[in-house]
Amino acid sequence: MTTAYINGHVITVNQGFETAEAFLVEGDSFGMVGTTEEILKELEKRKTENGEEIPVRDLGGKTVLPGFNDSHLHLLNYAYGLSKFQCSDASSIGDMIEKAKAYIKERKIPAGTWVSGRGWNQVFLSENRPPTRDDLDQISTEHPIVFTRVCEHMVVVNSKALEVAGISEETKNPEGGEIERDENGRLTGMMKETARYLIYKVIPPKTVEEIKDMLVKAIKTASAYGVTSAQTDDFETFSDKDWRKVIKAYEELIAEKRLDIRIYEQCLLPQIDRLKEFLDAGYCTGKGDGYFKIGPLKLLTDGSLGGRTAYLSRPYNDAPDRRGIPVFTQDELDEVIVTAHTRGMQLVCHGIGDGAMNMVMESYEKAQKAMPKEDARAGIIHVQITDMPLIQKFKDNKVLAYLEPVCLNSDLHIAEDRVGKELCATSYNYRTFCDMGIRTPMSSDCPVDSLNPFDSMYVGVNRVDYKGDPEGGWMPEQKLTVEQMIKGFTIDGAYASFEEEKKGSIEPGKYADFLIVSANPLEIPTLQLNQTYVEETYVGGRNVYSKNK
Repeated sequence: MTTAYINGHVITVNQGFETAEAFLVEGDSFGMVGTTEEILKELEKRKTENGEEIPVRDLGGKTVLPGFNDSHLHLLNYAYGLSKFQCSDASSIGDMIEKAKAYIKERKIPAGTWVSGRGWNQVFLSENRPPTRDDLDQISTEHPIVFTRVCEHMVVVNSKALEVAGISEETKNPEGGEIERDENGRLTGMMKETARYLIYKVIPPKTVEEIKDMLVKAIKTASAYGVTSAQTDDFETFSDKDWRKVIKAYEELIAEKRLDIRIYEQCLLPQIDRLKEFLDAGYCTGKGDGYFKIGPLKLLTDGSLGGRTAYLSRPYNDAPDRRGIPVFTQDELDEVIVTAHTRGMQLVCHGIGDGAMNMVMESYEKAQKAMPKEDARAGIIHVQITDMPLIQKFKDNKVLAYLEPVCLNSDLHIAEDRVGKELCATSYNYRTFCDMGIRTPMSSDCPVDSLNPFDSMYVGVNRVDYKGDPEGGWMPEQKLTVEQMIKGFTIDGAYASFEEEKKGSIEPGKYADFLIVSANPLEIPTLQLNQTYVEETYVGGRNVYSKNK
């Protein structure tokens, strides 16, 4: 099936960032791209030569973009979260307590059944503190309750959950995590980093069918935001951490023709035995097809800035007794990374603190020494707290910087307090990364923040939060351009998955993944970027979302 699209404003995101007026979709790929006149001449030629009548869609001047490629998110976790209590809807801890009580009552959740919630952020709670075990006990002492912080690196639980998990004051901290205690040694209910899994492991897992149903709902939302490709970390969403089950769910959705998004799985396999089991099963980066493909090994090497678990090279400015939590020792990190690299896996690591990122850089250098690869495309995700020597390492080692500009919505309010003025001045330096020629795929880290790429553009270009503060932008010299943001969510995202020859721009031979949007983001005032929306989304030439429907 061939279709012609004419009279549009097509932002091709080709090498010259050129615009076009029209294009052909032939099967699942783009054909000719050019002016409306050129396309119409081509149609007339085909009709004359073989009588082919090609349908024509008049875009009426609408703007067309390549499909968005989110280079790091947690699609299955987002899908799971849609069924949870939404802590982010609460303005205070008291409000959270009352809303959670109503949630349990409305759903008639039986005593003894787990109640999960997500999205709290003490920055936006009127008490300006995290919820505690005692707060959650006010919701219920008959239901085990677990509420996950927006960053996904900390959870708070009630007394019933601690009881079910068998956690007491005598329970030791797991390696790479903390069971928080107050000054008297009493458990606060806060479980940080790897300590979360002491709770997760006792929550019943989901079946393949349940996973598929969750994913389909989440993908519909992604399609509405124009996300046609997702580089997603899914393997540890549920308590069983069963990567086989996750892969099976995606493969069955493909067979059932229900996967309306292209998946590049960021394989979270932090234990060396699990990684070797995965590799021995025949998996490596690139295995798969155009809809589901095995991507890199993904590792979490530290926590979040909001929870003070991001691992810094120096003490926190507002907590001098802390530097954060490194999830691995250097030797442990080296072993996992070198093993994956030498056995055919691309590498990406979550790194928010500069201490964690320097550890990752050291491991990457050892991996390259063990097996040199000219085009390894290893990367670090988030890259928030940096100094100039660290940024230079990205350039020198050809490490991809997976930027997450949308995180500034909350982090700009706390960053300087957390790390101090000196280190903050070289942190969140997104424009510096771009100007130095470092490849910068863009991400949402959804469900940590908004899945909508236009929200990311709004924050990244203006350097303000969702309310528009501060006026003029926070560290305005680091504002990204709209072009840089679009590239980050299209061609640079495709580069991160070794697929820049197949997607990421509107050019002949590439997958026909494209969007029709409500306004031209290159021409509107930047403070209106978050008012822009997707009218239609196409994957492989198929319409998977239409606002009018």
